[in-house]
Amino acid sequence: MTNKNSFNLLELSKLINTKLIGDGKAIVDNLSTIQDANESSITFISNTKYSKHLKTSKAKAFIVHPNILEEGIEANFLVSEDPYLAYAIASSFFKPNESSRKSESIHPTASISDDIKLGKNVSIGPNVYIGPNCTIGDDSSIKANTSLVSNVHIGKDTHVHNGSVLGSDGFGYAPSPNGYVKIEQLGNLIIGSSVEIGAGCTIDRGAIGDTIIQDGVKLDNQVHIAHNVELGKDSAIAACCAIAGSSVIGNNFRMGGLSGVLGHLSIADNVTVGAHTLITKSISKSGEYIGIMPAQRPKDWAKSSIFIKRRK
Repeated sequence: MTNKNSFNLLELSKLINTKLIGDGKAIVDNLSTIQDANESSITFISNTKYSKHLKTSKAKAFIVHPNILEEGIEANFLVSEDPYLAYAIASSFFKPNESSRKSESIHPTASISDDIKLGKNVSIGPNVYIGPNCTIGDDSSIKANTSLVSNVHIGKDTHVHNGSVLGSDGFGYAPSPNGYVKIEQLGNLIIGSSVEIGAGCTIDRGAIGDTIIQDGVKLDNQVHIAHNVELGKDSAIAACCAIAGSSVIGNNFRMGGLSGVLGHLSIADNVTVGAHTLITKSISKSGEYIGIMPAQRPKDWAKSSIFIKRRK
């Protein structure tokens, strides 16, 4: 859908709380990368390595940090101490209009149990399945091909993207001489308000107690959270991460892609885990944690592994 929004720079600078340097009457009608910008684009620089494109970019205006102004380039600037945040706010003003979407809509292909409770202005997309004992709060949306299996309770202004499975059975089996005996999953999945769950995520409901995703959590695509995990407020997890069962994660937890947390651990508030890191022990102090082994040729890796063993 074509975006029809346009702003003069003085107006936009006020909307995104930036300082304008340049022509306040100049008009922008699209948000673009610095390399692909056209004469009516606004773009941003949050990483200084892209400042080299300032001289060649066709953009009408640039959202930048004050340090970028030292380049001495004459252009229209919207200056912010946090240009990435300013860009994030600006993106909402250039989002394509969705006038065809009703304020409250349930697609006719959705399959919904009789006992669910829906708040106001809830949107449910094509081929969505919502099983028994589920609730969805006001202003929330469930995108196409998503399943809420059972016992899922979602807060306000929470959005679940395509193909996610929420409230599925956790991985619970008791070994016996005759094979594995399934442990029935009897708990709930409780998801707070202002949560965003990416495409293809899977979050299990609790085995006996509840799996809890607190307010403000943001999950990228293909994240798995096992049964009885508690994930703290305002946490953000990148793609292809997994958290094993019964771990309790503090607030503002940040997790790089392809990382994991083992089960039954406790993680303090304000912990950041680097990409491709496995957390194997509880963490009691906030800070950054990373455990990456750079890729090597097989012979070099064999030598490195011997050295690591000797360091134990």
